[in-house]
Amino acid sequence: MIIPKLKSKLLFAVLLFVMLLTTSCSTKQDIVYFQNAKNFETIVDTDTFAAKLKVGDIVSIYISTAVPDVAKPYNIMLETGTQGQLIDYLIDIEGNIDYPVLGKIKLLGLTVEEAKSLFKKKFSEGNLLKDPVIIIRVLNFRITVAGEVRSPGVYSVSGERISILEALAMAGDLTIKGKRDNVLIVRDFNGTKTYTRVDLTNKEVFNSPVYYLTQNDYIYVEPNNSAISSASGDSRIGTIITISSFILTTALIFATRN
Repeated sequence: MIIPKLKSKLLFAVLLFVMLLTTSCSTKQDIVYFQNAKNFETIVDTDTFAAKLKVGDIVSIYISTAVPDVAKPYNIMLETGTQGQLIDYLIDIEGNIDYPVLGKIKLLGLTVEEAKSLFKKKFSEGNLLKDPVIIIRVLNFRITVAGEVRSPGVYSVSGERISILEALAMAGDLTIKGKRDNVLIVRDFNGTKTYTRVDLTNKEVFNSPVYYLTQNDYIYVEPNNSAISSASGDSRIGTIITISSFILTTALIFATRN
């Protein structure tokens, strides 16, 4: 019988049509990092990036000298139970901290090493301390990773700098649905926000001005086309089935009449 064969062909065509509409594919170019890096290629990292102190940063400052008692006025402790805790300093809206004996010190825009040098200079100029050892740590160095990563969230950074690759690794790396060639980094410096996008599929990401992150940077990984298609698929599936059923029914009626 010709008609049953025709019906089977029409049914197969409609099913193929539905599959093409509902299926999306990811290619190697969509998910592989550093695709243009060659074998045995060497890149020397000459970047001396160091995060700068910002308004709202909380810093810990500890002064040590050969004679411990001499440095005591600069290491104010808070009594917490049986042990004392070194007080922290908040960089105010004008970029200053209020430090014992020395008064207001402007730290805004300085790196940690530059801040240490400033303290040494002030101690030397006032003949206050001889050869002090100064330890400064940023206590609120955090970054936020959001979007298509396995573990989005806010992450604390223990060192003085972290790369975007390290931050993404802390968040469990991108999911298969994360768009790797358009990762957004939002950076805030004293109320001014900058928006920079990087391509993780290209080795030039290592030369990006945002490759090394600063405190409170926000990283957003947007969904790729596969994720968008999947998200919208549920709402489209009813429409697709309706259209497909209409096409199949019309075709079968036409075939029966002929």
